[in-house]
Amino acid sequence: MTTAAHCPTVLTMAAENLTIDLNADLGESYGNWRMGDDAAMLDIVTSANVACGFHAGDAKTIRETVRHATDRGVVVGAHVSYLDLAGFGRRTIDIEADALEADILYQVAALDGICRSVGTSVQYVKAHGALYHRMNSDPVQAGAVVRGVQAYDSSLPFLGAPSIATGHVAIAAGAVVLSEGFADRVYNDDGVTLMPRTLPGSVLHDHDQVAAQAVRLAESGRFRSLCLHGDTPGAVAHGRAAREALRVAGFTLRSFV
Repeated sequence: MTTAAHCPTVLTMAAENLTIDLNADLGESYGNWRMGDDAAMLDIVTSANVACGFHAGDAKTIRETVRHATDRGVVVGAHVSYLDLAGFGRRTIDIEADALEADILYQVAALDGICRSVGTSVQYVKAHGALYHRMNSDPVQAGAVVRGVQAYDSSLPFLGAPSIATGHVAIAAGAVVLSEGFADRVYNDDGVTLMPRTLPGSVLHDHDQVAAQAVRLAESGRFRSLCLHGDTPGAVAHGRAAREALRVAGFTLRSFV
């Protein structure tokens, strides 16, 4: 797999441009089941990947998350997924391309409607969980996601891994892919793909390690944004540590859109 530094289809951050976006997966509570501390995370991040109801997030939660993000000046992105509430969107689902395309259109349109009700709009799209990883290697699924987004708004950029499959499909359709790194996940030896969550040690739980990885990824110049998972235990402490470490390293936190 090609890294972002050598992949012309993915927009990266110039090493000398000391700005970086910090994003988190938010709006993932559902009914009486609570996930993460969105209010605290929204004081840390500059972009929020808001669940669209397919892997997590009920209408009330999504609306509150979008409202709080808007109040804090945090950019909102649609965090689209396979329809998999029971598996939190982390199970690979074989679905026909036209059905996936419609599911993506539905999710983006629904979230944007909620956004507009509070004075903002969806500014980008990021796939969640199993769909995120499937798009990195499956051009058919990637194409369905791209078409679903473009059916709603062809100007929306994609936030994702520095992947040839996703990048080529999106660019061929006239879309933009913005590269992200993961501050709280362990990478495989290739430095590009992530260690599967099923393996022990695949998630970083020490906030000093998260902060150090955030700075290392930002300084590589390969990424426009760094992700923190809001559902990870200690996510708020991780986020605060990463933000402060990036500040000390000379970075300005700013959304990529």
